Amino acid sequence: MTTIYLIRHAEAEGNLYRIAQGQHESSLTDRGWRQVRALERRFADIRIDAVYASDLYRTRATATAIYRSHGLPLHRCPGLREICVGDWEGRTWGDIARSAPEAMADFGSRMDRWSIPGAETPAEVLARVKAAVEDIARANPGKTLALFSHGYAIRLLLANLQGISLRDTGEKSPTGDNTAVSLLEWDGEALRVVWQNDNRHLKDPAYLAGEKPGRAKRAFALEPGLWFRPLEGPEAAERLAAAWAEAGEQGPVPAASLTLEGLLNEEPAGLLHLAPETGRIHLAYIRPDCRRRGLGVQLLGQAVQYTRAQGGETLSALPGRLGEAYLRDCGFAPQGEAEGRRLWQKPIGFDPSI
Repeated sequence: MTTIYLIRHAEAEGNLYRIAQGQHESSLTDRGWRQVRALERRFADIRIDAVYASDLYRTRATATAIYRSHGLPLHRCPGLREICVGDWEGRTWGDIARSAPEAMADFGSRMDRWSIPGAETPAEVLARVKAAVEDIARANPGKTLALFSHGYAIRLLLANLQGISLRDTGEKSPTGDNTAVSLLEWDGEALRVVWQNDNRHLKDPAYLAGEKPGRAKRAFALEPGLWFRPLEGPEAAERLAAAWAEAGEQGPVPAASLTLEGLLNEEPAGLLHLAPETGRIHLAYIRPDCRRRGLGVQLLGQAVQYTRAQGGETLSALPGRLGEAYLRDCGFAPQGEAEGRRLWQKPIGFDPSI
């Protein structure tokens, strides 16, 4: 009998920033790295013979929890990749919900009929992932394996192995939490689900100690958020100046390479003002009545995407404009000075050793 621990990747940027990831590359969040350490503690005394992961960065990074601590090589397997969501990749869920509400609903609840340009169908993903897991199991008879994949792909596979159709997967097979662990067995002919979506390692005191009391609720699954567009129109300068003043700044608003407004449904909810210097955030503003709803971090997601596209690997900001608590919660740390104040920075590059 071959034993397989099937594990979803840790919290990644797309999960936090409400961006459709698919096969789009993204890194882990600070919470995601804490989940990796919790996973490492969980598997510290469990014998693992081999580790496989999707070749996407977020699964390879999560797999470090086991392959590095166990002294094993990592086998990259493209067959374990997440579903390719075509034209949706890199777009916010808020934008997708606004432009394609029926297709978005089908994506989460009626996998049998979801299809968009350039994407895999759920049936194709199921066939790919199931074949990959069976091939890995067949090549490792009698061993204990750790396989790292993605939320949607794992959901499809677990449902299928339990006789749940694509039509009913949305209703009867939930998505597991980030780093949720499922146990499969392979008897040489077929896979069987022993148990699924266990997250006990996220309930231990060492992990919970890092969860800040009062932290804004994380969005769940396909819950949409903001969508973005360039700030334009006759009132643009006035709105930007008002947000600048509310942030406690005096004088004129500095020049920017990009200014976006984030909208919740059709209502303006926030502004992002990026400096010409790559990675520098002049202003990330959320309307007072929209705060503490997990929306502010979505502005940061846009800054990450834009900065990476410009070749940058670091974000920077001054605390007076964003607030030290916000910066610290988003993974920034004080490093150096600018304009006579402490400058906070956050690395957003990919670790080449992973």
